[in-house]
Amino acid sequence: MQPLKFRKAELNDVEQLLYLINQAYREDTARSWTNEAKLVSGSRIDEQQLQQALVDQNFHLYVAEIDNDLSTLSIVACIGLTFNHNEVEIGTFCVDPIFQNTGIGKTVLSFAEAQALLIQPNLDVYVMFVLDIRTELLAYYQRRGYRLTEQKISYPLEANVGQPLKQIELQQMLKNIK
Repeated sequence: MQPLKFRKAELNDVEQLLYLINQAYREDTARSWTNEAKLVSGSRIDEQQLQQALVDQNFHLYVAEIDNDLSTLSIVACIGLTFNHNEVEIGTFCVDPIFQNTGIGKTVLSFAEAQALLIQPNLDVYVMFVLDIRTELLAYYQRRGYRLTEQKISYPLEANVGQPLKQIELQQMLKNIK
């Protein structure tokens, strides 16, 4: 596979990112193991939410691009970093279902962890919140060095990121840096 090219997301990426994020999380495609369509209904993110996130000074959204057949770059993944004191929350992480199970996710996560330290070298911990019923995702992150904590929070209905179809909480996961 061709190497990924990383860059910070821009406002003119919004249309592509909306499609990517909602496709990876909410469309019921056979290849997508990140899919939540049977667990949460509605969009994962809308245009206004994404535009607001992209201008937030504490949030950095990165895209991973790959050369397509037309000699242009296509966004195949994204990942977000939200900085808070000595920790960074990793989220808005998705890979185009067509490219899942190819190692891109590992590469993107490694990039994000390294990028976070370039931005804020004094970080102590990476933080992540994962749907508690997504055991395969929890296991994936555990294989990447994240550990489950005692903290679970209610699904954020007020964030307008979909309606749970089952009882769901967000499980906090941490990875110590130092």
